Parts: sequence; structure tokens; C-alpha cells
Amino acid sequence: MTKKRILIADDEAKIRKVMSLLLRDEGYEVLAVDNGVAAVDEAGRFNPDLVLLDHQMPDMTGMDALKQIKSKHPAAVIIIVTAHGSISLAVNAIKEGAYDFIEKPFDNDQLLLTVRRAIEYKDLSGELYQLKERIDETYSLGQIVGSSAKLQQVMSQVRKVAATSATVLILGESGVGKELIARAVHSFSQRSDKILVTLNCGAIPLSLVESELFGHEKGAFTDAKEMHRGAFEQANEGTLFLDEIGELPLEAQVKLLRALENRTITRVGGKNPVAVDIRIIAATNRNLEEKVRQGLFRLDLLYRLNVFTIQVPPLRERRDDIPQLTDYFIAKYNKILDVNVAGITQQAINKLIQYEWPGNIRDLENAMQSAMILSQNGVIDVEQLPMRIKGYPMSIEAELLNEDIYPTNIIRKTNSAVEKNLLEETLKRCNYNRTLTANTLNISRKTLFNKMKKYGLL
Repeated sequence: MTKKRILIADDEAKIRKVMSLLLRDEGYEVLAVDNGVAAVDEAGRFNPDLVLLDHQMPDMTGMDALKQIKSKHPAAVIIIVTAHGSISLAVNAIKEGAYDFIEKPFDNDQLLLTVRRAIEYKDLSGELYQLKERIDETYSLGQIVGSSAKLQQVMSQVRKVAATSATVLILGESGVGKELIARAVHSFSQRSDKILVTLNCGAIPLSLVESELFGHEKGAFTDAKEMHRGAFEQANEGTLFLDEIGELPLEAQVKLLRALENRTITRVGGKNPVAVDIRIIAATNRNLEEKVRQGLFRLDLLYRLNVFTIQVPPLRERRDDIPQLTDYFIAKYNKILDVNVAGITQQAINKLIQYEWPGNIRDLENAMQSAMILSQNGVIDVEQLPMRIKGYPMSIEAELLNEDIYPTNIIRKTNSAVEKNLLEETLKRCNYNRTLTANTLNISRKTLFNKMKKYGLL
């Protein structure tokens, strides 16, 4: 276990020595300095978990050192130590961000107890921050990024409908963030402390749709080794999010409608109805009215789902949010990709704003990951953007537009152009180290060699 670090700043050598011995005996790593200026400097280098600052020191008082350390390291935990204790000084120290206040001469046991509590406070603060991040991630509110008028209108609808028990239908193109909106509705609702169950209706094999929705009894079919509770039962008292509802087969639509009307389900192979108390949120990128006309979606089910509709705008209709989204993805993927990208140039932002984004936010997220991997000097520029965004070279563009070739060949040539560009950029970033380049691209050295040979990059 890593030792906790404590920085001591006191102009009295005896006090420094006593504190240092006490704290080292308790297992702490200690650094002691004799003035406030040194304390400010060492706070950045030593990265202490706790700072003990004497109030009266030459050149810089403990209070002044406190202010400077807090301005540069807001999470620092600081205790002021002084022989001139007063209520006003203690109040001022706390106001400026000190954790506590100790008077000289101090009792050794009291000092150790105060230090121990301060360290525990810092650890707890870190745990609470991580918990908040996990909660934000769970409910996805931190991922709904942007301040454009259209997005704010959507969020206003979310807050209003969340307060009710109404069924919600979320419409929007693929990649716009419909699941994030569903999670926001749930998290703002009175059921926020209950479970949110997500079921992708388009990803379930036809033979298992009914089982996934309503569950099955043991022995209901060949592979039913034990009783299984379906999405409706799993979501009881909470929210059930039916993603890609437009892909649900007609036979399952009939049973879904019955479940929504009666608020009861019957497991496959079962006889006894099971009551469920759930809120339904559905989403689709399909035109359900058109599917009704085609006979592929039940009109009565559409009426049952379409109580309150939220239309999520595509990214091309909220371009003002792109700068904020890029900042969000940079912060997110710096951790995930273990890179250190500080930002993105205005020229690159302009390219992103001009692009049509057929894949919407998911498309932008993928583009940012690629650009971050290729970024140089910690900044994303136009050159690191995917070829489809920054534009193909004129020679390739002319060849693709003017050659009388089949569409499959166009796709092949386009992908080759993108692949060659990615190889060149990654080789440069990795200083032409083939092992590092192969690892970055998640391919073998042999595959890398073959591709370099193919594109004349050897």
C-alpha cells in the first residue's frame, strides 16, 4: 500500500523535527520545509495528501501559503498550526479552505488524531467523487452534452414527462443518443431509485423474443433448463426501455400490446399471470406510421406507445454543440485510451462543424477516438481527422468520380485511401517504430508489413 504523504512547513526546527518523527513513526512519508514559499513550491512537486502549515513564518504566512496552495491544488487538505490561536483566525482559515486548526503547544496524540481524520476525509472525498462519476455514467446525464436550443428543448420535454407516469416514444436517427434520453427520463422520474432495464428488440433472435420479454418456465422448451424472468419482470417497479421497437415481429407486438393494456404477463410455458408495475419507454429510428401502412407494425400498439413523443434532433441540426461534444470526448477518451490530448484546433473544429454526420454523435465519437490516437503534441489538427471529414485529395476524388467502375470498386478504393492515410499518420506518430505502430493499430507486425508493402510505405 502506498504511504500517505505529509508536507510540514514550520520555521521552528524543533517543531519540524518532532512532527516529522511522530508522523514517520505512524507510517507516513514526510517532507519538512522552513517557510511558506518552499511549502507552495513543494506542494506541486511532492503532491502531499496533507499539508501542515505554521501560521507565523517569515516571507509568507501560513494563511498566504494556504491561499496559494489552494488556488493551484484545490483538492489539497491543509491544517493550520499556530501558537497564536484565536477564534477569528480559525474561522478565517476554514473559510479559506483549511480542514482544521491546531494550537501550539499541541498534544502529540491530538495531533496524530487530527492528521488521521484529515487523511480519512481526503480518502472519503476521493471515493465520493468516483462514486458520483459512476452514478453520472450509470444515468448518462453527464453524457448529454450541449447547449443548443434544440437540445435544451429536448431536455425540457424530458423533465416535464419524467415527472409523470406517461409512456414515452423517443424518435431519432441512428446514433443521436436515444438511449441517453431514455436514461435521463428514468433518472428524473419518481422511479429513479429503481432499476432501468434495456432490451434491444432488434438484437433478439425471433425464436427468443417472447422469452426475453416475458420470461419462461423451466422445461418450456428444449433449452429452458430453469425458470427465467423476462424484461417485464426484471423491470418491475422500475422502467423498461424497449430500444428499436420498430424491429419487433408482429406476433410479439400482439403480446406486447396485451401486456401493456393489462399490466400482466404470462411466462412462456406458464399458466399463471404475473402482475407488473413498470413504466415503458420505447425508441426507434424507423418511421412507424410508414411501417403501419406496410402492415409491419400494429396501429393499436403505436397508439399505446405514442402517448408522449420526444424527437431527438440529428447532429447536423445542432452543430453548435460540436465544440462541447469534442471537449467531452477528449476528457473521456484520455482516460480510456491512455493518451494526453489537451485540445483541438479551431481549423479542425470548423471541419467537424461543416461535416454532415450521417452517423450522428456515435460517428463523431468514433472520429474523435481515431483523431486522438493520431494526434501529435497533444493537439488534434485537421490532419488527424478521418479522411471522410477532412476531404479526400483531389487526385483520389477525381478518380472516384470520373472512372467508369462498379460501386464496389469505389468502396474498395475509398477504403484503401483511408487505410493508407491511417497507416502513414500512425507510423509518423510512432516514429516509424513498427512494433508500436502495430500495437496502436491493434494488428500484427506481419499484417503491418504486408500493408506497408501494399501501399509503398517500406
